[in-house]
Amino acid sequence: MMIPVRCFTCGAVIADKWEEYKKRTTEDKEESGPVLDSLGIKRYCCRRMMLGNVDLIDEFVTIGRKW
Repeated sequence: MMIPVRCFTCGAVIADKWEEYKKRTTEDKEESGPVLDSLGIKRYCCRRMMLGNVDLIDEFVTIGRKW
């Protein structure tokens, strides 16, 4: 998990909601907007943090193995 713990703009804690958001949008194929609403993420800045995050941990692990 590489999402920041807090929103860069307002400081609200968002990392605890990332796994649920990821599961519901990828595995359950739900739309992002209603999922964010149900998780209680109402501010635009926090929504931006969730929508703009790219999960790169798998790529970092594979790069590390090549060294």
